[in-house]
Amino acid sequence: MDFTELREAILDGSAKQVSAIVTSALEKGELPEKILSEGLIKGMDEVGELFSNNEIYVPEVLISVRAMKTGLEILKPQLALRDIKPVGVAVIGTVKDDLHDIGKNLVAMMLEGTGFEVIDAGVNVSAEQFLSLAKEHNAKIVCMSALLTTTMSYMKEVIEAFKADGYRDKVKIMVGGAPLSQKFADEIGADAYTSDAASAAKRALELLNE
Repeated sequence: MDFTELREAILDGSAKQVSAIVTSALEKGELPEKILSEGLIKGMDEVGELFSNNEIYVPEVLISVRAMKTGLEILKPQLALRDIKPVGVAVIGTVKDDLHDIGKNLVAMMLEGTGFEVIDAGVNVSAEQFLSLAKEHNAKIVCMSALLTTTMSYMKEVIEAFKADGYRDKVKIMVGGAPLSQKFADEIGADAYTSDAASAAKRALELLNE
């Protein structure tokens, strides 16, 4: 089966169409993992590409993500039956004293669309919470977000907490948010910095395979 129609439905942000195509593909005997990789993930890759090139913006991405998630919800029980594991576990949260979550939510959805199991810690997340969740879920990726210059410095405390616990070498730590830069990420010892949600999901996959 050619999944062009499914990818186009994701680009159009049509949850109804995505649902119908995914259901029909399963009924025709298509493998759920193939629908996920060839349809949903590739569709989100195209969305990410357009977003990176400023051809579409956050509202359009959110609509596409919602459409993709509709398809993902239909596939999840089928993937579980076939014992298809996620590519990895990612813990994500906005750091302590920061209550902004739009960017964080967007990255979480893009990660899920790329095949990650996402543990969303929410906002105002302490170093102890990041560490505890990473250990509990055996996460390989930890993503931190901050939208304030006053809260971004807390990211270093989180990284120091992972070091003090001896768990730093077991995870890749990614950071993002409006006031951040690659220079800041390097200074605090993060593994990666990305400026948008699409490249964050792509970079997380790369880090996982390093």
